[in-house]
Amino acid sequence: MSKNTPKMPSTDRATSIDVSLWMLDSDPQPGAMLDIDGRVQSCNQAMRDMTGGEQPMSLLPPNAVHLARACLTQDRAIVEVEAQTADGRFLLWTFIPVARVQLVLVRGQDATERLSQQRDATVASRLYRLIIENTTDLISRHTPDGRFLDASPASWTLLGYWPEQLRGSSIQALYHPLESERLLKRYRDELEQEGYLTATYRIRHQQGHYLWFETASRAIRDTYTGRVVEVVSVSRDITERMHTEESNRRLQDELAHAARLATLGELASGIAHEMNQPLAAIVNYASASQRYLTGLNHVDGRQEKVRQGLERIAGHADHASKVIKRLRAFLRKGPRKVQRVKPATLAREAVRLCAWEANQHQVHIVEQIPDGLPDVYVDPILLEQVMLNLLRNAIEANRENHPASASQITLKLGITSGKVEIEVLDEGPGATAEQLAHMFTPFYTSKAEGLGLGLSMSRGIVEDFGGGLSAEPAQAGGLRLYCWLPAAENR
Repeated sequence: MSKNTPKMPSTDRATSIDVSLWMLDSDPQPGAMLDIDGRVQSCNQAMRDMTGGEQPMSLLPPNAVHLARACLTQDRAIVEVEAQTADGRFLLWTFIPVARVQLVLVRGQDATERLSQQRDATVASRLYRLIIENTTDLISRHTPDGRFLDASPASWTLLGYWPEQLRGSSIQALYHPLESERLLKRYRDELEQEGYLTATYRIRHQQGHYLWFETASRAIRDTYTGRVVEVVSVSRDITERMHTEESNRRLQDELAHAARLATLGELASGIAHEMNQPLAAIVNYASASQRYLTGLNHVDGRQEKVRQGLERIAGHADHASKVIKRLRAFLRKGPRKVQRVKPATLAREAVRLCAWEANQHQVHIVEQIPDGLPDVYVDPILLEQVMLNLLRNAIEANRENHPASASQITLKLGITSGKVEIEVLDEGPGATAEQLAHMFTPFYTSKAEGLGLGLSMSRGIVEDFGGGLSAEPAQAGGLRLYCWLPAAENR
């Protein structure tokens, strides 16, 4: 015992006080004795060292007077009352009543580090909770066999389940049946070996449809055994991305096909140019032979048959030459040339261009083209392409609905309220409301071999000329494609 340590007096009160002072000086933590009015009666060396000559009350909580009075009057200890010192430290004070002498023993401890850690943990916990509750990704915990331990609220937005509904259930029940076994094996093997895994798979929504998910998972291992005890996963919905990627792949395939068609068009133009020369020679030789026969003096039945044959040869060769000229004109490359044209002439040219295809599929094209239709201002090649697209679409529809029997399509031209109307009616299977809604969307097609470009491109061409193109079910079944253009006088 040091020379400053008080000796124990003989009386009970004095003995209690001296024992308390002796205990205070022996305590490495700051301490003091307060009376009922909160005045410091004595303090230990640790508290004197901490005050550095200042008043001991500066270390106590601001309401130390009320705490001391409550401690004595209620005869109960008040623990861990926080107080901050001038230099920024945090002290926790405990008030202990000594009822026999009407004093309060206060003991403090430096809790700066502990409280700082608690506050950091509170901030981190609040931040973690904000992230978990507001992130659009699904954060979940699982047992190694795939049962949900917990899930973030995003489970409702993404899957239609609240976290409470998922706890205890197996994620295997949500996998697509075709992928379930493979996914479970992959998770089990790779998490055990590598400790992490990123997987893309289909998962079932609460309403029954499947979504594409991308999930990054990490294994939590036991510190001593190293075995996987828990799996933490972060999942996001990538359905839209998968659809976009699929559309891009399909677009690339279709563009490659379009490039092949463009190459074929260039080849066809070259072939048409080369074919014109032998056809012209055939026409010349047939005409010369006809003139030779005409100059003969004696004409019998055999010569007449030869003459008729030569006429037919010349006629067919001339017809082939005109078809090739039309084909070359249709395939010509160059800037758009808007001019005043007769829609009836273009309609008949379009019919002739697809006549061979229609005959191959036993499709008869009925032309209802009245006389006196007004002219329109268009690029004739582009409008002819539009008509050809409408006719070929109708031929395809008829072939689908009448694969082995004859059918017909109707091409109608008319004039209403200053607009030249072009209608194509087929006898095909028609179109659903969904198909009609997407019919003019680029690359949308219901045909296995279709590009989905013809109708969308046709609508764009017609609208550029101030007109419109639409589709609706025909009254007698099939489909009605309706195109209109402003007459030249009303343009």
